[in-house]
Amino acid sequence: MPLHPDQNSHQNRHQNRHQPLRLPAPAKLNLFLRILGRRADGYHELQTLFQLLDYGDTLEFELRDHEALSLEAPGLDVPERDNLVYRAAQLLQRAADTAKGAHIRLHKKLPAGGGIGGGSSDAATALLGLNHLWGCGLSIEQLAQLGRELGADVPVFIAGHTALAEGAGERLIPVKTPPRHFLVLAPDCHVSTAAVFGHPRLTRDSGAITLAHLRDRVLDGEWLHSHAGNDCEPLVEQLYPEIKKARQWLQQFAPAQLTGTGACVFAAFASESEARTVFQQRPQGWRGFIAAGVNTSPAHAALAKLTGPHRA
Repeated sequence: MPLHPDQNSHQNRHQNRHQPLRLPAPAKLNLFLRILGRRADGYHELQTLFQLLDYGDTLEFELRDHEALSLEAPGLDVPERDNLVYRAAQLLQRAADTAKGAHIRLHKKLPAGGGIGGGSSDAATALLGLNHLWGCGLSIEQLAQLGRELGADVPVFIAGHTALAEGAGERLIPVKTPPRHFLVLAPDCHVSTAAVFGHPRLTRDSGAITLAHLRDRVLDGEWLHSHAGNDCEPLVEQLYPEIKKARQWLQQFAPAQLTGTGACVFAAFASESEARTVFQQRPQGWRGFIAAGVNTSPAHAALAKLTGPHRA
């Protein structure tokens, strides 16, 4: 006997809640990064442009009807309870006062310490995914507040759009960047963000660029490279010569620079084929990837298919 439509819908929901939820955790690039000074709270006053990419890690969530949490992260030499994904899950459990749990599998592509947001993006996707899976009902703004407890870059991934950022990265203004493909090289080294921002030789007195000035030029990649740049780049290249070597090699083909405080360097190209042609010429053993710039996070796009737009 066929099921009543309501029974059928209930059965589908029952099956779906036990199917793993898979969500991307996208990488980001800092198309420019200016350090304006150090604040009284110890953070630095910044101006930066976060460009989201269509490439990154993947998280898989399995619902548990009890509050136990577990994390499976092959290849990562980080204790479970120190991983930002696990910490994000614990944070959301407490904030939402839920007794539900989850088993999470983290599939890593992004290098640690690369300046492309790997750990921060993983944490953001954990908050977004578990908020949906557990039915917590927290808003994007509430999730972003939780994310700030885990790291300054987490809120941009929770907000889910390419954006200009000010303050310590918490003031976000969505922008639309033109379609471009980025070639990202990942030298074999790990750069500590805390060590860079704590270094006495770091530039901390760049002048602010007015937002009106930026809006007029934000789509112009040549202007960004020539006038904005990355204030961390000179120091990082002094400390890690292999990063300078990678940037100078890439500079032969297009304006190249460091992203964030990490090890990765990048250049923009008009097409994937142009980027791939250069990537194929890289020295043997050099790692990296090619990705398209996107204005909406792939994590948000995936969740929108399940929940509708503008909801977590």
